[in-house]
Amino acid sequence: MSTTDENLPQRLSKRMAQLGLCSRREADHYIEQGWVKVNGVTAVLGQKVNVSDRIDLDRQAHRQQAERVTILINKPVGYVSAQPEKGYRAAVELITEANHWQEDKSRIHFQAAHTRHLAPAGRLDIDSVGLLVLTQDGRIAKQLIGDNSHIEKEYLVRVSGKLSDNGLALLNHGLSLDGEKLRPAKVTWQNQDQLRFILKQGKKRQIRRMCELVGLRVTGLKRVRMGKIKLGALPPGHWRYLTSQEHF
Repeated sequence: MSTTDENLPQRLSKRMAQLGLCSRREADHYIEQGWVKVNGVTAVLGQKVNVSDRIDLDRQAHRQQAERVTILINKPVGYVSAQPEKGYRAAVELITEANHWQEDKSRIHFQAAHTRHLAPAGRLDIDSVGLLVLTQDGRIAKQLIGDNSHIEKEYLVRVSGKLSDNGLALLNHGLSLDGEKLRPAKVTWQNQDQLRFILKQGKKRQIRRMCELVGLRVTGLKRVRMGKIKLGALPPGHWRYLTSQEHF
């Protein structure tokens, strides 16, 4: 976006999302409730603002945001990250009292409402495992998967096949997918049949497709970290809450 474009008026909800106050959908909801002020005046839906305008959220909006939960699951094979698909269950079905990790330190008491309006922030394929983040908080989703996200995602990737001569260098930087050059990655050998990938983007089946381009086939993929949050000792099929002290 050019400097000129940035100075043009834009929708209030878009500006609020840019500032990391909430998602656009949440912004529209807060505006409808009368919980948003622009330069001290209650905002209306569809309102345009300038970058110099001061935007304030009401206490009710902050209170509602504080009640939203983010859940970390160690996703097993066979579960889809979002909506259930034919023959497969959705990861959200794992969020039950029985699967709640006993070592969860959040002190949040499980409620059925915590399983509603959860969205995956960075999907995992059906046949991939490891750290899956489901959140009710649009700010966290934007932080993890927004267009401008630079949060690292770390994976352990088991592979077979013969890596091309310059394959490792290409995996680190030089490959393109969907006609677009990929951002630089950090890819190293973990052991003789396993690679460690650290990415700052998440195209569909990105790691599998990257490996195919250099002569490798992925036989197992596990996400072990997103930003500062590690999978740690969370058992497969179990989940815990993100605590108020934890940040990606």
